[in-house]
Amino acid sequence: MTVGFVYDPVYLKHDTGQHVENAGRLEAIMAHLEQTGLSRELVPIKPREASLDELALVHDENYIASIQEVARRGGGWLDPDTVMSAGSYEAALYAAGGALAATEAVMADAVSSAFALVRPPGHHATPRRAMGFCLFNNLAIAVRYALDKYNLERVAIIDFDVHHGNGTQEAFYDNPRVLYLSTHESPFYPGTGDIAETGGGEARGTKVNIPLPAGCGDEEYLTVFEQVVVPVVRRFQPQLIMSSAGYDNHWADPLAMMQVTVTGFARMTGIIKSLAAELCHGRVIICLEGGYHLPALAGSVKATLDVLLGKDAIEDPMGPPTSRFQAPAISSLLGRIKEVHALT
Repeated sequence: MTVGFVYDPVYLKHDTGQHVENAGRLEAIMAHLEQTGLSRELVPIKPREASLDELALVHDENYIASIQEVARRGGGWLDPDTVMSAGSYEAALYAAGGALAATEAVMADAVSSAFALVRPPGHHATPRRAMGFCLFNNLAIAVRYALDKYNLERVAIIDFDVHHGNGTQEAFYDNPRVLYLSTHESPFYPGTGDIAETGGGEARGTKVNIPLPAGCGDEEYLTVFEQVVVPVVRRFQPQLIMSSAGYDNHWADPLAMMQVTVTGFARMTGIIKSLAAELCHGRVIICLEGGYHLPALAGSVKATLDVLLGKDAIEDPMGPPTSRFQAPAISSLLGRIKEVHALT
């Protein structure tokens, strides 16, 4: 099996200085993949610039122009969390275009699956607003592109970032052709992702939110995948699976309070891969979102790629949580979710 890999130094032009979402994230990942030799096992996919028409599949044209103008002026803060540099607009075009290139490669059967190592990240970007470190919603643009270009009827998005992908949900809230599932810490930024947010109109039931309490680790996440994610995706019968891969729910990450391990991410990836093999000819595209502890991030991305490559042995350089606190009970939460989505 072949795994495509999108990366380009253009993503480092999004110069955020000492911001937690900085170029060092991708540099650490690439260094780890090269040091371990894994980079040589991947099929390189060259990203391209997303066109204005492609960005406009999700984003308002005036918003796109405003991001371009901020970059032209040398950058600046868009909100208290999100900053741009002069090179950010170009990087963002290639980030969206990287997700598009990954989609094209998978849909052309050039590769079995693909991982887009891109930045700036995307799942918080709404059609008209940058937020949460995100400028353009890379994965949402790729989903809309796949629906239109390849005449797909159903695409599933699995978002396991520790934050709710409010921008992705908003882009498809009334679209019954897109299943959006999110596991996220709650209460937490950005404050969206309640169980009751299930989609509008004909799309009701296609947005599945799993707001987890702080302290959840591998056992809780895998239970959620087995009891909610798997049956919901099977019922939807997608023709393509895409995933917003955030690794900020790792136990060492400084921005959240979850307890997932590198091995846990590998096992979640294995479930996603199995669903894709069962339902959509193995077609799965994974796009990087969060993750801010560099060794944990690099190890988690490598583990994800190892699973996609079909490797059985997974290396966990970080090991189990060093300050494990008691995991919360989630059975009642899962019961409510199952009731809302008729899984019982």
